[in-house]
Amino acid sequence: MNTYVDGNKGLNLLDFAYEKCLNGVPKVSKPISELADDYIKKYGRTDIAINKLIKNQLSKNTINGFVTSFGGFVTMPVTLPDNVTSVIYVQMRMIASIAIIRGYDLTDDEVQTFVYSCMVGKGVTDVFKQAGVQVTNKISLSAVNKIPGRVLTTINQAIGFRFITKAGAKGTINLGKVIPIIGAGVGATFDYTTTRLIANRAKKVFEGNNVINLSAISKEK
Repeated sequence: MNTYVDGNKGLNLLDFAYEKCLNGVPKVSKPISELADDYIKKYGRTDIAINKLIKNQLSKNTINGFVTSFGGFVTMPVTLPDNVTSVIYVQMRMIASIAIIRGYDLTDDEVQTFVYSCMVGKGVTDVFKQAGVQVTNKISLSAVNKIPGRVLTTINQAIGFRFITKAGAKGTINLGKVIPIIGAGVGATFDYTTTRLIANRAKKVFEGNNVINLSAISKEK
């Protein structure tokens, strides 16, 4: 297995989903900033806003709810690659929304890296260590911003490799043959459970005040 190639493949998938989060998908979903702002206006930058968002997004992460809310089989295959399931898009939108509500800037490359980290979970701190970055349980965003661009690229590729390996093993991505955008039956329960886990992880990682809680990533599966 070529780690570099697979890392780039995973990173490309994450980048694609991230861009769609930022800008939205025509006739399917609004830009992520608008989604987050809706909750900020109603509840402020609070845990209440985040919990409401998670609850509402999780309700969409079922077969019927997702098809109804996001256009289903007719529109999604046109807007997302065939080997990226819609649940990945929902998961990343939740992470990104939580980051915005907590005051992080999604156009910041380092913030983008930690959004990806939330998708992968356990082992991401090892990625930083292997890249020569000194990490503690919590790290300020200003410290992360000092990471050289080439090192950040290496970190992103490593995260991409772990993402595509984990997603492929769990069936979120089919690496051999493209799969339908929405799986059937048994996939719904798994998606719901996994998405809740990722949402809770993001709440801990993006705790506010431009601090990243790395321990929240490393302790999760």
